[in-house]
Amino acid sequence: MVMTGIGKQFPGVRALQDVQFQVLAGEVHGLVGENGAGKSTLMRILGGIHQRDAGEIRLRGRPVEIRSPIHARTLGISIIHQELNLVPALSVAENIFLGRAPRRSGGLVDWREMYVRAGRLLADLGVPIDPRRRVSQLTVAEQQLVEIAKTLSVDAELVIMDEPTAALTLEETERLFRFIRDLQGRGVGVVYITHRLEEVFKITDRVTVLRDGQYVGTYPTAELTLDELIRLMVGRRLVEKFPKEAMPPGLPILEIRRLAVRGVFDDISFALRRGEILGIAGLIGSGKTEVAYAIFGAMPLDAGEITLDGRPVLIRSPAEAIAHGIGLVTEDRKRLGLVLQMSVRGNITLPIVKQLGPGLFIRRGEEHALVDRAIRELDMAVASPEQLIRTLSGGTQQKVVVAKWLQTRARVLLMAEPTRGIDVGAKVEMYRLMVELARRGVGIVMISSEMPEILGMSDRIIVMHEGRITAEFPRAEATQEKIMASAAGRVQSAV
Repeated sequence: MVMTGIGKQFPGVRALQDVQFQVLAGEVHGLVGENGAGKSTLMRILGGIHQRDAGEIRLRGRPVEIRSPIHARTLGISIIHQELNLVPALSVAENIFLGRAPRRSGGLVDWREMYVRAGRLLADLGVPIDPRRRVSQLTVAEQQLVEIAKTLSVDAELVIMDEPTAALTLEETERLFRFIRDLQGRGVGVVYITHRLEEVFKITDRVTVLRDGQYVGTYPTAELTLDELIRLMVGRRLVEKFPKEAMPPGLPILEIRRLAVRGVFDDISFALRRGEILGIAGLIGSGKTEVAYAIFGAMPLDAGEITLDGRPVLIRSPAEAIAHGIGLVTEDRKRLGLVLQMSVRGNITLPIVKQLGPGLFIRRGEEHALVDRAIRELDMAVASPEQLIRTLSGGTQQKVVVAKWLQTRARVLLMAEPTRGIDVGAKVEMYRLMVELARRGVGIVMISSEMPEILGMSDRIIVMHEGRITAEFPRAEATQEKIMASAAGRVQSAV
């Protein structure tokens, strides 16, 4: 597949200009760039979602016009989108074979065959999910794996993977890599888009870099270093990827004692100090994210006690958590953290709208002042406070989520996958923001599937396996090997 001179313009925005891209049969080709560089737009053109304004696409040496996603599939092009595209009310198997269900003679759906084929595909991916389960019952990470299985269920000559490991842990990522190598061995071309740059060096043969909608270059991956790749992407050197500062721990602000949710996690106890970043690591199904949801009142507890500043508190809903000064940055910001149809202003002030207008009218002057201050302090790349959230880059959207909780004067910030789906430059900005919040005395619980992030930003690290804490490491003693062993249940450390 060869794309040459590709151009695309949206109202007021030139998304792509004279972009080149080529994928060989049996090649894993990385496509990287900051948010807004044009990666997803280029792949949506290849997938038939957008029509190009300029340039040419050739498949097997012949020019093609890819008219729609269905047409792309008939041409052998399959896409795993960054945004999940599943039907929550249907089962895993129904989603995998949506519109392509196996049928018996007479046209009836062959349910047994569909479940068997879905189960076989999930097993090949190493995914322990019952194909009969409803997608609405799955975690974000499990849904990501179903999305991958759905795409790979179609025989394709070219598979495009847009952030396929964004919600996956190291172990699940390695399983996916094994499957990618299997595809590669069959002669399938793979386009691999990721912000986890260490993955580029593990799985790709060549890498193409885009910046601001323009082609920077294509390079053999083996001839690049991580620092060189970052410089090509952002046009400058990032001196420090994890700007963590060592600060003396403050007094305990949040204490969790023997927390339990039946069938999810049990006997969870830890303390969070003022100004501390406490990392929680674990594989899919470990219960690490659910612990944050339970603390926030979004999941009813069966047992346990929560203490804030030495006083027991009862948190039965998110509203009560917010009233106690606890904020939650969810792993799925677009579905759970933001209202995409609203403006930047509306999202930032959403948790405090009653404080701004206890009567019928909101005090607009006060609202505009605090929104302007939040935009300035967090250095948000927005045209105006009235810009719609859905038009912002992933990194700026994440800043809006954090800004929303800062308006509540949150003392404890629970951050689930805080840099999921944002580029390397935006990640460093988010880390700096976390360090600044810690400096102000905010206690941060950071749940992350990214091992470099856990190691680089945590003061202490708790590891979970199958709903229980298996280890706790001070920053100086934590290593990737120790954390992975504990996450897999192979090591029991005193906690």
